[in-house]
Amino acid sequence: MQMFQLTRKQMAGLLLSLAGQIDKTPLAVLREAWSRAHQIDIRDGKSLGAFMSTSLPPIFEKMIKMKQRGEGFSLTDIVAMGNQIEYTHFSVTSVQNWVKRDFKDWIGSPRLGKKYSIDQTAILFIIEDLKAALDFESIRKLLALVFNDPHIEADDLIRPLQLYSAYSSIFEDLDANNDQVLDLSGHESGMRNQDHMLENLIKHRADQFASTLTGLEEEQREAVSHMIFIATISVQTSYFQSLARRYWNAAVFLQNLN
Repeated sequence: MQMFQLTRKQMAGLLLSLAGQIDKTPLAVLREAWSRAHQIDIRDGKSLGAFMSTSLPPIFEKMIKMKQRGEGFSLTDIVAMGNQIEYTHFSVTSVQNWVKRDFKDWIGSPRLGKKYSIDQTAILFIIEDLKAALDFESIRKLLALVFNDPHIEADDLIRPLQLYSAYSSIFEDLDANNDQVLDLSGHESGMRNQDHMLENLIKHRADQFASTLTGLEEEQREAVSHMIFIATISVQTSYFQSLARRYWNAAVFLQNLN
């Protein structure tokens, strides 16, 4: 059975749908994501067979059936959702530590009865991405730059879901061939130390997005831009970390097999 996983941009779209912020149902978002990954099967008239060989996670089944916009999630739901995102690794124990200790102030108590809101879910996804490049103390300082007082939503420079959607979209836009490595054109063959070109490209896209935010001072827009830049780089780092773990697992598992 094939796993049905989503890119971060697709997961952001799913959360936006559940929040009622886009005119698509969760089913429509998931259908588009699946279709994108099976274009050849659809073209060749093999879509039924391809879908029957796809494992639809229970959490996706649950989200498809949701009728109430803005419905919350348990930590178990959030972990299940997070593990359907490409190159992530959530555990219930880690997330429990985040909400009870490491990021308690930034996540807060469940806002919908015993369930966490979609914005709280987005913060957990953001933390998962950032930890690929930063330690927890650095992440807390970064969250403080854009969310200010964690107990007051009104002073956020940008909402968590909006932030998650922004850097997820930028990463996917800059990875046009979907090989999980950011694309870069215009560099000269044979010349070294051109890494600044990728840096400038990502920062330019982050600045572009930040400039669309209204009601912010220039320093605040710069803070949002820095956050998006760091998060985008962290997504790239997540891929390489996942790749390294896969090869480490293979090396250990296959050792002395013969």
